[in-house]
Parts: sequence; structure tokens; C-alpha cells
Amino acid sequence: MADAPFRTVFEPFRIHSVEPLRMTTPQERGEAVRAAAYNLFRLHSQDVLIDLLTDSGTGAMSRDQWAAIQHGDESYAGSPSWFLFKEAVQELFPYEHIIPTHQGRAAERILFEVVCRQGMVVPSNTHFDTTRANVEHTGAQALDLVIEEAHDPQGWHPFKGNMDVERLEALLAERADDVPCVMVTVTNNSGGGQPVSLANLQAVSQVAHRYGKPLYLDACRFAENAWFIRERELGQGDRDVRDIIRDMAGLADGMTMSAKKDPMGNIGGWLAVNDDAVAQECRNLLILTEGFPTYGGLAGRDLEALAQGLREVVSHDYLRFRIRATAYVVEALTAMGMPCLQPAGGHAVYLDARALLPHIPPLEYPGQALAVALYELGGVRSCEIGTVMFGRQSDGSEQPAALDLVRLAIPRRTYTQSHMDYVIEVCERVMEVRESLRGYRIVSEPPMLRHFTADFAPIAG
Repeated sequence: MADAPFRTVFEPFRIHSVEPLRMTTPQERGEAVRAAAYNLFRLHSQDVLIDLLTDSGTGAMSRDQWAAIQHGDESYAGSPSWFLFKEAVQELFPYEHIIPTHQGRAAERILFEVVCRQGMVVPSNTHFDTTRANVEHTGAQALDLVIEEAHDPQGWHPFKGNMDVERLEALLAERADDVPCVMVTVTNNSGGGQPVSLANLQAVSQVAHRYGKPLYLDACRFAENAWFIRERELGQGDRDVRDIIRDMAGLADGMTMSAKKDPMGNIGGWLAVNDDAVAQECRNLLILTEGFPTYGGLAGRDLEALAQGLREVVSHDYLRFRIRATAYVVEALTAMGMPCLQPAGGHAVYLDARALLPHIPPLEYPGQALAVALYELGGVRSCEIGTVMFGRQSDGSEQPAALDLVRLAIPRRTYTQSHMDYVIEVCERVMEVRESLRGYRIVSEPPMLRHFTADFAPIAG
């Protein structure tokens, strides 16, 4: 037993710098959320105790990333920071053309503006909100083809993010001329941060390429997905995660990336493609809207920090801790009876609001009700991933989303276990009052991506 592993998986880093949290009362939080029209995106961040709204750009950069910032060269064209960044990207993703952008949605906009036209359809395992919006902005349809197991929140499947290959085959057999490309999101954010297996990527790649369609990865959580492959897929357990990432990339023809996720940046992204003609059109749009091709809306210091972040995110020690920390929260919540999406995903805990609040109909937004309660009772800011985000249809009608989830997205290297223990306690407190929670209605909303700026009001009991 002397050489047996310890039960505690602790943070593989020490705290070097800290920032204070402003402690708030339930009364103060109630006033703040009312002033924000019950939209948690509109809260002042200083009114939030534990901010789990998103893991996008909210993580802590390392000592070495801050040091790399000092190396940033701000030359307009051909900066050495650009070449260092490009080399770091191609070390993991060996695509021919690397096109930097200020963040992931800019890469999506450029790609889909180039490849999509009115009436086309872009299949994916599950499109995320900005991906779907950028596809639909071109007049194309964003179609989700995730496996059936993904629709059962409590069911256990090691790779719930997988695409339904048979449905993809059927779509291409019927409408190949209308499909400009195939997308796979790793991990599947809208589906609960669930991973995609290497075998599924291989199958999707074979089908797409048999019909002459390029495969693109929405790869912002690539390292977490690769770690799940290493942990859960037969024959992958002894492999270096960097080699798994290269295998994933090698099955695709390009990628979009929000570097605010796994690349450990506070800003940034890129688009990568192998097709020379597509790359040229994308660069033309980049120059029009983002910047010159060797900076693409980023400062040289940002490029340097991202290059260092790509080296750090493939650490096995880091990934082991990252995935285990999320599972720790899911296990504790499940033990107390809080319905969570199973199994635990990578970057976030997903609470099943529809199961917890069956008295609130989907069109009265149980996810929003749960998210507001978490904030009012404990100052925890989360994000509804359900009918508010995905219920509005392209024709303006409203339909319940497949799931009504609340995402607790855990920023990288930001919070400690005691913070997570507090979050667990807040969830327990919400469970105690769940029968008293009421739904919400939307008072006003924009035509797209309404969850960011809509006004809500509680429905009287």
C-alpha cells in the first residue's frame, strides 16, 4: 500500500497572485439581478461571488504566460510573435493555413461567410450558440445530428458528444449538393461538455470525405476531449495526449478555435484550413474585418501568451486535475439528489433544470429560474443552456429545447476546492426551496442570440 495513489487530486500549481472578492448579501444580490432584468449576463461582475458564467477567457494565465507577454512584438506585419504562435498551433494542428482572429466567433463568421449560401445545411454533432447563429446568418441551416444517447441526461455513455453517423450518411445521400462542410464540436458544449471518441471522428471523416465534403473541428476544448479519449477509449490509455490531438486534427480538413478556452488565453482565436482557395477568401475577409494576416485582431503579446498556453494545456498533470475537479462537483451534487448530466463533462457541470423543477414548463424557462436562484441565494453566476438559448426557431416560433440545463462553467486555474465546496452548498440550498421557484417570461429580446441581452420578468405564482 505504500506506493498506492493518494485519493486527493490537488491543483498542480501554487497561487502566485490573488484578487479580492466582494462579499454580498442576498438582499444586495436580489436588487442587482432585478436591475439587470434577471439576465445574469448583465450583472456587474463585482456583484458576483463565484463566476461560473463561462470558462471562455476567464481563466488565470500562468507565470510563464505573463512573462511571454513581455516578449510580444507589436510590428504590424511579420512580427516574430506571429511566427512563434503559428509554430505552436501547427505543432498540434498541422494544417497548412493558420488565420488568427480576435476570438472564435470571428473565425466562424469568416468560414461560414465563405462556404455557406442560402438554402445550404451544415451538420454537426451539436452546434453551439455562436456557431449556429453564424451559420444561420448566411441563410443556411445549422443541423444537429448528435447520437440518441445524448438526449438522456441521466444515462451513462462514455462519448455522448458523438455524431450519429447513420443520420449524417442519410443527409449526404439525400442532399450532398446542399452541404458545404461537416462540423464536429469537441467537446460538445451544448450537449453537456461531452467528448467525442476518436473512433467516431474516424467514421465521420470517412463519410464526409466519401461525399467530397471537408470536415471542420470546432476545437476549442480539444485537450479535454483528448484526455477523455485517453481515459475512456479502448487502446488509448497509454498514449501521450499530444499524439491524440494530432490524430484528431489529422482526420479533419480544418478547424475553428476560440483560444479563450483550452489554449489558456483571455482573448484570441484562429481559423485553420488546408484548402488554398478557401484560405485566400478567408484572408481577404480577415483583412476587411479583423486585421492583417499575421495578427488578425490580436496584439503580439496575445500571440505570445497563446503560444505558451498551448504548451501548458497538454500537461497530463493539469488535465488529470482539470477533469477530476469537475467530476468531484458532479459526484457531490448527485449524492445529495441534484439531477446532473451524466457522466461528468470536462469544462463544466450541467444541472438538469427540467428534472429539478418539473412544475415549471419548458416555455417558462426552468433553466433561467434555476440560474437566477443560484445567484440570489449564493452569488453563483451560471448560464442557462436550454430553451432560452435554443428555443427560438428560425421562423420566429418558440419550441422547447431538447434539454433545459444550467451550466456551471469552471474557469481554468481560477477557483480552489473550497470555492467548489461553497458552490455545492449553494446548490443544496436551492434544492431546499425548489418547489417555491417560479418560471420567467421574456419581456424583450433581440432577433438573434437573445440570451445575451434579453429582458426577463418572473411569472407570478
